[in-house]
Amino acid sequence: MLDPEIILNHEYVPKHEILSEKEAEKLLKKYKLNSKNKLPKILLSDPVVKAIGAKKGDILRITRKSYTAGTAVYYRVVV
Repeated sequence: MLDPEIILNHEYVPKHEILSEKEAEKLLKKYKLNSKNKLPKILLSDPVVKAIGAKKGDILRITRKSYTAGTAVYYRVVV
């Protein structure tokens, strides 16, 4: 198994954060989603998901560098 620090600090791995329950509710309300299952998915077996300790049902905020927008934020639910 790879060291989580190696995975999380790799130049091609964007920043992943687990949303709190309050942040998740706010996100779902903002995008008028009645279920977190409407979000794009990320597998529980994904190395970054394992490295940050996310569990099934958690919503992740992924912040990537973008050449056009500066930064781009994506959301994924762990399945």
